[in-house]
Amino acid sequence: MKNHPVIDVHGHWGPWFFAMDIGDVAENLRVMDEWGISLQIVSASEAVTYDAPGGNAKLAEILAANPRLRGYLVANPNDPAATEADLKRYAGSGLFCGVKIHTGYPRREISSPQMRDTFALLDEYAATILIHTWGGDVLDLPGLLAANPRLRVIAAHMGANRWDLAAEAARGCDRLYLEPSCSITDAGQVAHVAARVPATQLLFGTDATLIDPAVSFGLVEDAALDPATAEALYWRNAAALFDLAAPAQAAYAAR
Repeated sequence: MKNHPVIDVHGHWGPWFFAMDIGDVAENLRVMDEWGISLQIVSASEAVTYDAPGGNAKLAEILAANPRLRGYLVANPNDPAATEADLKRYAGSGLFCGVKIHTGYPRREISSPQMRDTFALLDEYAATILIHTWGGDVLDLPGLLAANPRLRVIAAHMGANRWDLAAEAARGCDRLYLEPSCSITDAGQVAHVAARVPATQLLFGTDATLIDPAVSFGLVEDAALDPATAEALYWRNAAALFDLAAPAQAAYAAR
């Protein structure tokens, strides 16, 4: 348990198609309490995997009843009209604070024309995006950010098996953030990234409830970051990025 708030910028709510009995919001709250996570920003698994508008609508009801959760609207790069409709529908609701884009389920790479158009649409809304990255595709993000100056992007999984390339991409782009959640891990990856990327661009994500937070906490603790960098990663950067300082501190104080 940390002596400061923790903001998890990569969470999910809802059931998955994997062989696991997870889906109720009670599981989100259970792992948050177990690991001292003050706030968690989640996307609906249903929205990520096959029905963005339907999953976003169900998540809105969950968010309204659970103040320790904030939401990502899921944008399907194959359906920009639905994305824009949801952006307008939930603007001003205070429930959603960012946009989640997956590349695998909609089968659109970061370099695809569909992704280029989606980023251009989201730039009109000055969105903060959490996007799935895996391998060398993380190197496509600085170019997309250069073309869309109002966007800020979190590279989910920090490139997974190419965290070295994620560090390279983020080092030259101050609107590109990295978070460590992943189903595969390598010793020393967070230390490598933290030595090359400004501390202001490091965030904490778990991929819970798909993955137990133990994985991400272990990765970060293994890096033995100095206290100021660790606090920046665990919550201060996310608080600034999503304007969550006050609710994070309130949730921490109430634990």
